[in-house]
Parts: sequence; structure tokens; C-alpha cells
Amino acid sequence: MSALRLLALSHLLLVGLHARGDELRPGADLIVFNAKITTQHLAQPAASAVAIKRGRIYAVGDDAEILALKNSKTKLIDAEGHRLIPGINDAHVHVLNENNYNYNVRWDGVPTLSRALEMLKEQAKRTPKGQWVKVIGGWSPYQFKENRFPTLEELNAAVPDRPYIVQYAYNQAFLNELAMKEIGVGTPKLQMPPGTEFEKDMQGKYTGVVRGFTWTFVALEAVVPLPSFAEKVNSLAYAINDLNRFGVVSALESGSIIPYPEGHKPIEALIRDQRLNVRFPFMDLQLVEPGASMVDAEIDAITKKSPTSPGDNTHPTLAHGHEYQTNGEVLNAQLHDHENFDRQAVVIDREFMRKTVEEDVGKLVKRRSPFRMHISYDENISPFLDALEALNKKTPFDGLRWSIEHAETISPKNIERIKKLGGGIALDDKMALHGDGFIKTHGREVALQTPRLRQLVDSRIPLAMTTDGFRASSYNPWVAIQWMVTGKSVSGSEILAKDNRLSREEALKLYTLGAAWFTKTENESGRIAPGNLADFALLSTDYFSVPEEEIQHITSVMTVVDGKVVFGAGKYSKLAPELPKIIPTWSPIKYFGGYYGAK
Repeated sequence: MSALRLLALSHLLLVGLHARGDELRPGADLIVFNAKITTQHLAQPAASAVAIKRGRIYAVGDDAEILALKNSKTKLIDAEGHRLIPGINDAHVHVLNENNYNYNVRWDGVPTLSRALEMLKEQAKRTPKGQWVKVIGGWSPYQFKENRFPTLEELNAAVPDRPYIVQYAYNQAFLNELAMKEIGVGTPKLQMPPGTEFEKDMQGKYTGVVRGFTWTFVALEAVVPLPSFAEKVNSLAYAINDLNRFGVVSALESGSIIPYPEGHKPIEALIRDQRLNVRFPFMDLQLVEPGASMVDAEIDAITKKSPTSPGDNTHPTLAHGHEYQTNGEVLNAQLHDHENFDRQAVVIDREFMRKTVEEDVGKLVKRRSPFRMHISYDENISPFLDALEALNKKTPFDGLRWSIEHAETISPKNIERIKKLGGGIALDDKMALHGDGFIKTHGREVALQTPRLRQLVDSRIPLAMTTDGFRASSYNPWVAIQWMVTGKSVSGSEILAKDNRLSREEALKLYTLGAAWFTKTENESGRIAPGNLADFALLSTDYFSVPEEEIQHITSVMTVVDGKVVFGAGKYSKLAPELPKIIPTWSPIKYFGGYYGAK
């Protein structure tokens, strides 16, 4: 080896050792002090300071002992007495469907219908020709002071010369004549799923009210103007930022209209640009033609189209950054019992349930592939468990993780059956937004025990609360937490019995420690403890002392993921990365923000 080459190699070695030395040198990368820390760690339940190194927590204690761990490069952040909690893990949310987030007027949290209509009127004036004015889910008529839906006359006055769609959950939507003409309502051009009802007046003319189930509104989504790829990436950046605003650090994607791998390309773009500011484990569902197997399509996608397996993380630097988890939440479109509280429960044929579980879930169990299944009503949970128990005898689950999603009306007996089979339950907060509608359909006595929060928590079954945002419900987890604590819906109505409510500590754990089981991170998240992922939120007000009716208004003033600030408000705003310029320029998000009051 020449002397010159030896010198060059020596130089590279010294540079590498120096860089490695910086990484391994004593001292923290980040210290947050002067905080009220809820650790959720039994050995050390409270503290005032936390030290971070290489994306993990490595020390928790009082200010003096943690500040002693700083070096010349440590970033110090004074929490100024704010409450610090483990970051929110939303274990069932549909982020990828928000690739058109920037196209939508968000009514989440809007307090009055009059203001909601004003927002539409303002947006209609700036929406260019060829585009629609859209409100797609996340709101409830019961949140408004007026406690009602908008009328078609009010909507038509607000949006006089653009097509519009105003969608309430997956229950119903309002369209004007321009929209109905553009998509071909009443013509062979528009093919809609069974169960879709376009309302007609006494003269047989379409009114613009559309009722149906999930697949109705999935179909409508495909016939309105769609965003460009750049707009999809930009929309997801803003949607994730709004999750961070509420302290969300992990969002388990629960299936999108455009499935894996194609539907994940915008996320891959965010990863390349180092803008994925949330951990993004995901489950996947493949929408197929009637009669085809969604499970077969999923197996094909993860073995042939873009090979992956449970636990496979494609993010190069972020643990659980883009990690395939499981098949779900829908394993067969015909087993979907939806959750339209304005209608009676959809009850699945028992024999069809048995046959599908034996064939499709059987394939997943043999592959050791975790699965998650959307079932809202106990009438369908019972035959599903009958089929699972028979399958388990034939092909043992042997510790395989699985869960039922939503489970609103689950019975005590079925809670124990799920627990015995090694499953979990991922609840959601739709009763907080839509519980008043549930009462009209099923009665107050049933609603007071829907879901059975107290029995579920006391059973010690793996349990999470989720938002199921952004369509079926709002993506704000604090709305759910207030409902679990107070028993009141967004209208102020009592919809949970006093003996069916949770303490503030219990409610928070369902979005942190409880949720961690569903992302297989229970040993590294949900606690502010050494070795855990450095994911946490500094809250706008103290969750444990704020009046109960103010819990839903809590936000994060600083959210940290992997030891890095991803969101900041007020004095912490300059610590967070700057968002890209929003596109399109007429975006409602640009003018209103995502959640009411964000601007």
C-alpha cells in the first residue's frame, strides 16, 4: 500500500472515530426540565426532567440530577411547569385517506352551525372552477349549538356556484344539483354499492341527500376531483402535523382506499424528504371485486408486489417508522357491519361468517400473520368468536396477536372469550360524537353501557381507545378522553353511566400504554422511562387539574418524536421544522387550519 493511500485511510479512520466519539460522548442530546411529568412508570411515577440520547430516554428525575447530564452540545428546553405525558398512540386511524386533506373544509370542533356555513361560503368564493367545495367527515351535528344538520337550502345559499359534498361520517351526505349532474346521479354513469339511497321528493326529483354505508362513500370519493401526487404528499404532511398538534406520536394506519404498496407512495416520499414526523405502523386491506378474496389479494401484495412481513420497517432511521403490522381492518367486504348509528345493526349471516373465517382467517393463522377485524355489534362478535374458537382447535393460534376493532356493543361474555383466545379490543370514540344518534336508534339504557368501558378495563384484556379518524370520527383524541371521563357526548348529553366511566389516569393509559400492545411496542413506549422511545408531549394545560369540560380543548405546545421536536406552539414554535408551503394555494386548510381554532 502506498504511503499516500495509507495516509488517506488514516484520515478517514480518524474522521470516523471522531464522529463516533461525538455520538458516544457522555451527556444528553436533549434535556427537558421544569416539567410536571406523568411517567406511567410504577417505579418512578412522577419527575420534573427527562434526558434523551439517540432517540431514547436514558434518564428521568428531578431537575438537578438530569441537568447534571448535559454537555456542551445538549439542547435544553424549559417546560415552564407544563404537564408532560407519554405521546399519544392512535392505534386505529386512517391517515392515508387524507391524501386530499388540503382540499377539505374541516368542521372538526366547530361550535356552531352558523360558523360552519360561513366557512363554506368563504371557501366557495376561493375554490376555482373545476373543483368542489368539500366537507368529508370528522364532525357531528350534535357538536353544534344548534344541535342539528344543515338544511339543503342553507348549503345551497353558502355554495351557489360550485359542486359541493358535505359528508357526515359514513352515514349520509349532502350534494347540490351541480354535484349530482357532474357525477351522473340517476344515470348509468354512476354505479353505486348496494344499500345506497339517493333521496327523492314527492315529485320524484333527487333532493341531494345520500344515505348509505361505508362503501357508498368510498365510491363517491372516486368520482370527485382527485389531487396530484405532489398535493397528496403535501396533504399528508399537513394532516400529520395536525395529529402532532394533539400530541400524537404514533398513528397506526388502519387501511386505506388505495392499498399497499401503491397507496403508500406519498408516505415513502415524506420519508425520503425526512418529513415523516410520526411513527407509522400500518395494517392493510385490499379492496377487490365482489366475490374475490381480500385475504388472497393481501397475501399477493406482500409476497409478490412488494414483499414485506409483519414487523418489517422500511424507514431507514426511525424505529417503527413505516412498519407493516397486520392484515385488516376488513378481511371480507361482506363481513363489514359498519357503524351507522342512525340505523339498526347490520347482522351478518352466521354460516357465511363461519365459512369465511375458516377459509380466510385460516390462511392468515397458518402464515403466522396477525389480523384485525372490524366488528361493531355483539350480534356479529358472537358468531365470529364461534368460528375463531373452532379454527383455534384445528390450527392453534399459539400466541398470534389479533384483535376486534370497535366492538361498541360487546357483551361481558365475549370480552372473556376474546381474552381467552389471546386477542385484544381496539375501541373508538364514535359514541362521543354520534352517541346522540345511537340513543335515537337503540335507546338510552343501551347507550349508557356502550361500550362497557369499566368492565373492559377491569378485565385486563389488551385494550386501546382510538379515534378512527378522519372520516368516521374526529382525529382529536382529547374529545374521546373527555367523553370517557365525563360520560358526556359533544352535545353535553349523558351517554355513559356513572359506573361506566374512567378516571383521568385510566383514560390516558388507553391512548398510551394500552395502545402500545397493538403496535407491539408495549416494552418501549407509553412510559417516560429509561430505554423507552423518546416520544412525548408537553400539554397546553394540565390534564390532571383542568375542569372536566375543558379536556377536549387540550393541545400540545411541544410534541417530540424520536427525541426531536416535530410540533411547537407559542414559545416552542421555532423549535419545530417548518412546514412546506401549502398546495393548492386555495386550500381550506391554509385559511381555516385542520381543527377549529388552529388558526
